[in-house]
Amino acid sequence: MQVLHTLIRFARKSPRQKLQAVRNRLVEMDWYWKVHKPGNDRTAYVIGLFGTGRWHFTELMLQNIGKRAQYFRYEIRSHSVPTSLIYSGHATIKYVSSMQTKPAVTSRILEAVRSRFADLIFIYRHPLDSLLTNWIWWRRYLRDIKVKSTYISEFYKNTEVLCADLEQNFFEFEAFAEGDPDFFAALPSTRFLSFPEFVEETELYLQSATLALRLEDSMIDPFKEFSKIVEVMSVDLDLSRLRVAPPRTEPYRYLAVKERVPRFRNFIDELNEDTKKRIEKIGYRL
Repeated sequence: MQVLHTLIRFARKSPRQKLQAVRNRLVEMDWYWKVHKPGNDRTAYVIGLFGTGRWHFTELMLQNIGKRAQYFRYEIRSHSVPTSLIYSGHATIKYVSSMQTKPAVTSRILEAVRSRFADLIFIYRHPLDSLLTNWIWWRRYLRDIKVKSTYISEFYKNTEVLCADLEQNFFEFEAFAEGDPDFFAALPSTRFLSFPEFVEETELYLQSATLALRLEDSMIDPFKEFSKIVEVMSVDLDLSRLRVAPPRTEPYRYLAVKERVPRFRNFIDELNEDTKKRIEKIGYRL
């Protein structure tokens, strides 16, 4: 019955829609790229862990990369040959995490990168800023509150209000940072990265990425950072016509929170030494 419904829906499509549907199916099976040569293109993966600013770079790419944008997909898939496809999403290398592509798939992508079939563009930011963003997003998601944005400024009118909320709900924040299953009890079997795991995943990506972009650097010179993507992907563009805006988020917000919330400051001081060293190794201070 399901097959019949699928055939009926397909028959109702326009000729152009049918052709695109067939192409999409062949892409999934890698057959399309055995007859449609991508030229010098390699599959591009724009990957970021939760709360790192991946959406910002995704939007810039869709606005600026011309015809290549037709191959953009909001998902993560691996391919055994080079393609013109651009995938954008969340994925982990070592730890299984809810709403992020599993390590088994990421492993195949990293192999494609090593074989020069693909490029991995990794987006990251200060892990403590990501931690605050992710805690805010998840607590609302688990309460069935529709979340359309990951910008803290759209949840709190200023940092003082954020700090007051964090102070009042600090035990909940700690449970989230520790990856406590009880925090995710509303969704059985859901598991998200603990903060130490999040930092370790960032370190692993920096060891494997074709290009790593810090969100904070894009706030300083967005044109320079986006130009790096254009260069890695070998997209033939008129750089003078690029429309590149900086991210809307505030950099290093965690410092203001650290100053106003003593328990948050203690949380940072009490991080295990491995996590502290990893944060320093990826280029950030505590």
